Amino acid sequence: MPIEPSATPCTGPSESHAAAPPATGPLAGIRVIDLTSVVLGPLATQILGDYGADVIKVESLEGDLMRSNGVSLHAGMGSIFLAINRNKRSVAVDLKSDAGRQAVQQLIQGADVLVHNMRVAAIERLGLGYDAVSAINPKIVYVEATGYGQEGPDAHRPAFDDVIQAACGIASLIGTGREQPDFAPTLMADKTTGLAVVNAVLAALLHRERKGQGQYVEVPMLETMVAFMLTEHLGGLSFDPAPAKAGYARLLQGGRKPAPTRDGFVTLLPYSGDHWVGLFEAAGRPDLISKYQLHNRQERNARVVDLYADLASVTSLMTSDELLALCNRLDMAASRIYSIDELPSHPHLQAVGLFQPLDHPSEGATVTVRPPTRFAMTPASVRFGAPLLGQHTREVLAEAGLDAATLDRLAADKVIHQSVPAG
Repeated sequence: MPIEPSATPCTGPSESHAAAPPATGPLAGIRVIDLTSVVLGPLATQILGDYGADVIKVESLEGDLMRSNGVSLHAGMGSIFLAINRNKRSVAVDLKSDAGRQAVQQLIQGADVLVHNMRVAAIERLGLGYDAVSAINPKIVYVEATGYGQEGPDAHRPAFDDVIQAACGIASLIGTGREQPDFAPTLMADKTTGLAVVNAVLAALLHRERKGQGQYVEVPMLETMVAFMLTEHLGGLSFDPAPAKAGYARLLQGGRKPAPTRDGFVTLLPYSGDHWVGLFEAAGRPDLISKYQLHNRQERNARVVDLYADLASVTSLMTSDELLALCNRLDMAASRIYSIDELPSHPHLQAVGLFQPLDHPSEGATVTVRPPTRFAMTPASVRFGAPLLGQHTREVLAEAGLDAATLDRLAADKVIHQSVPAG
């Protein structure tokens, strides 16, 4: 479905940072050196860019490998890369060369934040570990997104989303009641840890504002995801000794299933006793009201499997429209089941302009999902789309103090790379 322009459309195209509209977000004036790749780190740094930070994406001469993933019209500009790398300027440099490292070290001198998701040993070999970076810039906020905390025996191991989903309990939970464990069909561990990186950056910047101190911050994927998963599932393990197993029974024993209707499915959540009574009254099922102690939450939770089975017997006699109308009358949370292809046509998302058109210098007409967070005084914004590989190399390095002759020499020696948008 075509995306209609919102009341606050994105600005495009922009071939250089100087031509882009000024940053208005709460991080305007903050410079971030982005040494991340794939999904976890780039999602985090994009949010910082949406919030107004000047994000310098430092890539290898081959580029972030996610440039090749997803749907693409042109090589190096895949849909996933476009989705998590807007509001960034790209510098392509060979960090394995002395000259390349020196160029990035000059960038670090004027930076506020450095974020990376390399393995620690790898970034140490590049001479860009925390000790080396803080010696160049003592006030820098240095954030390291790792697979496993560096004090544990798995610190050196590689980690990817599937591996962390397996290790943190997600795969086991998704497999509950099935023959085998399974993965969530979304990069849950990467994206959740990316949000934790954003939180860590903001907290460390606040500390620096108050105390004038930079610091090292580690955000490990496994520990982050275990904390995320056990919010509701710690269960009996909350106590010592544990009186019961871990797990939230309401979710594991049949609660919150999509409700069948005569023509499909609807998700609804009768949250209070009044919701349950009102629903069964409207359906003409007083027998179900007397069957359960509907105003006793503990009793409802204890009989959740039977209760939801009876709920399905009621909803299956209604059309989806009839059930949604009833939920609205009862002020009960409910929704149609939307496929990901249907999301741009969701009436609410259309009304708030979540999907916005963006004219990209190489990809033409594209669609982006605007920053969902609204700031009344310092609005987040989409200032320009994801960069071509090395699109801003000379511009950024010149800002760091490298003269034209030095940049020409680095280019001739294949230490840096510059892409120029067509036209």
